Amino acid sequence: SETAELMANIVKIRDTFGIAIMLIEHDMSLVMNICEGICVLNFGKVIAKGTAEEIQNNEAVIEAYLGKQDKGEN
Repeated sequence: SETAELMANIVKIRDTFGIAIMLIEHDMSLVMNICEGICVLNFGKVIAKGTAEEIQNNEAVIEAYLGKQDKGEN
């Protein structure tokens, strides 16, 4: 797929040249698989920074992108 090819090319460039790459992307699978550090924006404001695992478990990110669950909901 195009995403897999893009991911392979980004990793190859990063590793070959030993450079940092700034990736602005909404495909979270791509982001989580190739980024060492992630900065999440919501309406232009930074709401979280960290590793993929830290971002996936960050309450501010979950609320901003998945919505807040009411106490009575499962």
